[in-house]
Amino acid sequence: MYMDYFDMGGMWMFPLLGFIVILIFIVIFLKSIGNNKNEDSIHHSESALDILNKRYAKGEITKEQYDEIKRDLLK
Repeated sequence: MYMDYFDMGGMWMFPLLGFIVILIFIVIFLKSIGNNKNEDSIHHSESALDILNKRYAKGEITKEQYDEIKRDLLK
């Protein structure tokens, strides 16, 4: 009876199942890493006021434009 188990290829069943389980855990782990990166980018996005301040600091807009846009944003 013991030999029948190995003769039918049963000795490969457990290592194959172990490999499949490990593969599933790797896929789940990689997906969770990808999801965390997306959440981080959402939580660290700049507000409109931050962007406005950077544009003014770079000299892309004038003081008058800055004041006007800031008034609009803070309404």
